[in-house]
Amino acid sequence: MDDKAKMFCYQCQETARGRGCELQGVCGKKADTSGRMDLLLYATRGIAIVNRALREKHSQSGEASHFIIDALFTTITNANFDNPMLDDYIRRAFELKNILCGQAKKEGIELPDMPEIEFEATPDDYEKAEPFTGVLAEKNEDLRGLKQLAIYGCKGMAAYARHALNLGYESEDVYTVLENALAEVSRDDIDADSLFSLVLGVGDGGVKAMALLDKANTGTYGNPEITEVELGVRERPGILVSGHDLKDLEELLVQSEGKGVDIYTHSEMLPAQSYPFFKKFSHFAGNYGNAWWRQIDEFETFNGMFLFTSNCIVPPRPKTTYTDRVYTTGVVGMPGTHHIPEGKDGKKDFTEIIERAQTCKPPTAIESGKIVAGFAHNQVIELAPKVIDLIKRGKIRKFVVMAGCDGRMPSRKYYTDFAAKLPDDCVILTAGCAKYRYNKLPLGDIEGVPRVLDAGQCNDSYSLVVIATALRDALGLKSLNDLPIVYNIAWYEQKAVIVLLALLSLGIRNIHTGPTLPAFFTPDILKVLQEKFNIGTISTVDDDLKTMIE
Repeated sequence: MDDKAKMFCYQCQETARGRGCELQGVCGKKADTSGRMDLLLYATRGIAIVNRALREKHSQSGEASHFIIDALFTTITNANFDNPMLDDYIRRAFELKNILCGQAKKEGIELPDMPEIEFEATPDDYEKAEPFTGVLAEKNEDLRGLKQLAIYGCKGMAAYARHALNLGYESEDVYTVLENALAEVSRDDIDADSLFSLVLGVGDGGVKAMALLDKANTGTYGNPEITEVELGVRERPGILVSGHDLKDLEELLVQSEGKGVDIYTHSEMLPAQSYPFFKKFSHFAGNYGNAWWRQIDEFETFNGMFLFTSNCIVPPRPKTTYTDRVYTTGVVGMPGTHHIPEGKDGKKDFTEIIERAQTCKPPTAIESGKIVAGFAHNQVIELAPKVIDLIKRGKIRKFVVMAGCDGRMPSRKYYTDFAAKLPDDCVILTAGCAKYRYNKLPLGDIEGVPRVLDAGQCNDSYSLVVIATALRDALGLKSLNDLPIVYNIAWYEQKAVIVLLALLSLGIRNIHTGPTLPAFFTPDILKVLQEKFNIGTISTVDDDLKTMIE
C-alpha cells in the first residue's frame, strides 16, 4: 500500500487496475467502511478460534455459528455500505467473543495463544487497527493470496448457509469448515501447502452448503419446473425484489396479498419464478430488468418500491430519484435507505413498504416477451433420457457451463458473443446472473431441448454438478472430466469464488474463468492451480471456441 492509500481490497473482479482498491472501492465502498469490515472480520476470526476449541469439547455456541455467517455475509461485495450497521456488528462481535472466552475458561478449555483472542477494540479503532486487521497484514504475497482465497470462499459459503438457515436448515459440518478455515488463516506459521489443502477443504464445504440450500429451497417451495417468465409489466403499482433470499420473498407475498400491488423479481431473484409455491400468488408478476449492475438506470423506470434481500445493491448516484424507495433487510445496508429488521418472532413486517407501494405509479415497461427458466437438476434429470439420446445421436456435441456473475466491464460482452457464436449442437448450462449476457438471445432448441438451460441462482451451480453426475452415470463414464462438458465461468464476487472452489474440490479440470483472473492469484498460486487443475483464463471468442469446442 502506498502512502496515499487509505484501504486495500481486492476481493472482487472489478478491483482497481486489476490489483486492488486503495482509495475507494470500485463498488462504491468508502475507506472507513472497508476498515470497519476488516476489523469485523478480525474479531470474527477470534470468535471462530474460540468456538472451534469449544466444538472439540462438544460445547460449541450456536449463536456464535450464526454470527460468523452473518459477519462474513455482510462483508461480501455489494452487501453493506452502512457504517452504523457495521459498528453494531463489531460491538456484538467483541461481546460474543468475551462470552465464549468466559465459557471456555469455565469449562477448563485451554485456548491457543493467538492475538485474535486477546484483541479488544471499539468501532472507532478501525483505522489504527488496520495494520494488523487488514488484507496487507500478511506480508508474503503468496500466503496472503491463499489466505484471502480461503476467506472469500468462506464469505460465499456463509451467504448460502444464511439463506438455508432462514428456512430452518443448518449444518454443523458447514459451521465446522468455516470456523476451521478462519482459525487456520489466522496462524502465522501456516505454509503454502497447508493453505492449498485448506482452500480445497473450503471448496468441499461449499458443496455441502449448496446442497443444504438446495434441500432447503426445494423442501420448502418444491422443485423448480420449466416456466415461461413474463418480461413485461402490469397496470398496478409494484414492489421489485432483488437478491437471493426466498424466505423474504415468501413473507412479502403473503403480507401483500389482496393489497393491490404486484411483486416482481429482479436479477438473481428471477429463479423464484420457477418454484411451484410462488406460482399460487396471483399478484406475483414477472421479472423486471437485467443483471444487478444495471439497477441504477432500470430502477428509475420501475416507479415503485424496492426490497434488497441480500447483496448486489449499488450505491445510488447523487441525482438518483429512487433512493428513499429502497428497503433493505438481513445483512444488507445502504445509507439513505430503510431497513426492515427481523422481529422477536423471527418474522419481518413489510407493512410500510407495501403501503408506500400502493401510492406509486405502475412500472414503465422496458422490454416485453418471455424467457424460459426452471432447469434445475430435478427438471433436467426428468429430461435425461431425451438428452442422452441426443448425445448418442450426435445432436448434442457439447454442454458449456457458463455460470457465475455478471459485471459492468465492457469486456463481459465476450460472454454474449461466445454464446451467440456457439455451434448449433452445443447447449449452455447456466446459473447466476451471468445468464443475463445471453438468456434473451434467440438461440433456439435442439429437438425441443432449449439451448440455454437455466438452473437458477449462483448457489444453484450445485444443480449443474447433480446434472453432470447423473449424465456421467447414465453414460457409464468414470469421471466428470470424461463428460462432453466444458467450463467457461464468469466471476465477480465471493459467491462465485466458492462455486469455483467447489468445482475444484470435486476434481473438475480445465475450467476457464474470466473476464480476468483474480488479483489474489499470484503467479505462484496460478502455477499450482494450472498444474493441478489446468485452470486458465479466457482469450478471444474465436480462439476459445477452437480450444473448448472443436
